[in-house]
Amino acid sequence: MRNRFFLSALGKLFTGPKWASARPDVLLKQALLFNSLLMLGAVAIAYPVAFYMLTQGLSAPAVLVTAGLALAALALVFHMRRAFEWELTCQVVLITLVGSALSLADPDIFDFGLAITLMATLMALLMSQSRRKHLAWLAPVIAIAMSVGGYAGHIPNPFTQNGPDWLFLVVTVYLAAALVVAVTANRLNTAALVRGRSNLSTFSLLVESVKDAVVRYGANGSIFFLSRSAADLFNCQRYELDGNGFFERVHVMDRPAYLAALSDASKRGLHTSVEVRMRRDGEGGKAARFIWVELSLSPVIDDAEAEVREILGIIRDISDRKQAEGKLEKARVDAEEASLAKSRFLATVGHELRTPLNAIVGFSDMMHAGIGGEPSPQHKEYAALISQSGHHLLDVVNMLLDMSKIEAGKFEVQAEPFMPASLIEPCTQIVDKAARDRGIALKVEIPAALPTLVADERACRQILINLLSNAVKFSHDGGVVRLAMKRQGKMLLISVSDSGIGMKPETVSRVGEPFLQAQDGLTRRYEGTGLGLSIVKGLVGLHRGRLDIASAPGMGTTVSVLLPLDGPESTHGGTIEPLHTPRPTPDDETKWLQDEKRSAAR
Repeated sequence: MRNRFFLSALGKLFTGPKWASARPDVLLKQALLFNSLLMLGAVAIAYPVAFYMLTQGLSAPAVLVTAGLALAALALVFHMRRAFEWELTCQVVLITLVGSALSLADPDIFDFGLAITLMATLMALLMSQSRRKHLAWLAPVIAIAMSVGGYAGHIPNPFTQNGPDWLFLVVTVYLAAALVVAVTANRLNTAALVRGRSNLSTFSLLVESVKDAVVRYGANGSIFFLSRSAADLFNCQRYELDGNGFFERVHVMDRPAYLAALSDASKRGLHTSVEVRMRRDGEGGKAARFIWVELSLSPVIDDAEAEVREILGIIRDISDRKQAEGKLEKARVDAEEASLAKSRFLATVGHELRTPLNAIVGFSDMMHAGIGGEPSPQHKEYAALISQSGHHLLDVVNMLLDMSKIEAGKFEVQAEPFMPASLIEPCTQIVDKAARDRGIALKVEIPAALPTLVADERACRQILINLLSNAVKFSHDGGVVRLAMKRQGKMLLISVSDSGIGMKPETVSRVGEPFLQAQDGLTRRYEGTGLGLSIVKGLVGLHRGRLDIASAPGMGTTVSVLLPLDGPESTHGGTIEPLHTPRPTPDDETKWLQDEKRSAAR
């Protein structure tokens, strides 16, 4: 089996596969095997000469050749066991041993022995993958030490002095070592070429396999490679994209952007991306059409010269994405037009309704007051119902008009300084009757002195009325509604809290949407248009303030508003700290379980 191994190895070395077609690791292993066989053959040839010298009384050559034979044989054993680092170690030690012996035999420091040990070091540095390969520098150090020791007489010379026979032997050993290093260097060079070709083949296979097209530009912007997928992308032959063929497919309107991106990549070394339209040939006689593509350019920079060597580009078809973006943009425009039409409709209808409603409310109040004759009790009750319904409908119309003004950006804020405490009494009087009818207590908590607020007083009053109305409307009978104000930095914090039914998290996240109602249809328990908090949010936004809502089902709701003290144009910021956080009581939880279906949006 060993004979077959050596014959097979020799066959691979001299008649096997071509070096250029082999793998790099195989080439390196073959180089190690060749070196081991060469050393074994050289030692075998030198053995008879050493034996002859032994008969002449010179034993050092025989010992040296025997050690060399053992190292060469051990290297082959390591190769059979695939311990290639140890095989290389045996070869380096053998060359170092021979070079050191020759250095000892020749008293000169710079001789063939030193040159041979330097070859051993070079071979170790070229082929070894071990971290300890730098120890090979000990080889020339040992050779120099041998020469110096022999020259100084500290190390006895076991060899005879130089003569014609030694010169022939030294030259032979030097040529053998040079041959070993030359074969190693040649194999390493071939392995590097094979590795480069393999990497290029792998890159080409990868480029041709990806769906996106790949293009390579020169430093001057000229194209010298296009993947096969580029021809598939533009439904043409690859040669049709050569020269100016690729550039001519770029839409005329997009060529400046294409050239600018290419210039940024080649001149400035920037990674750029550009979206352009490019012509795609039709199929089956159909006309050509333009498709949207995204071209991502990445410069390849030479580190040594800090210059762009070439540019890699990735071309991706984004027509579907552009079409989806177009649909979204059209939907957005349509939605904005619909919203504008809705606002105009609400404004028109509101103005048309307010005039007759004012007449209805006014005449019903006159009938109830007895102007024009004392009505009967039943007629007086009817007049009160008409007035109540008319006022309710008039409030709805006014809210619609305010909302349409805010959405249209026609609500003008008249900011003037006033005392925030002046808002409390008129606002609480409006909701006082509704609160007393249901046994709800209104509690006001404000400090003794509040700073002056620069804002639209009418808008602030409307904010507070809407917040108090909502709190009363959605509180349980006999509950408590708290109103608090305090200064928070450069802001005024207004907080209205209740212990009512609360809102679900998904409803809280949508607060501010017009006409939002958590309870839809005819089964809604609470009346309202869902515009209250929408108007509050809009008015707060016009003042450059902030709105925060803390709520949970069965735990009530706390609405906090931050308004800048110095007016809408001042710098604002900060975190809202609610003055009251609703906490459920056992009675509240019981009411919530009984009235879970009563949850409504504001």
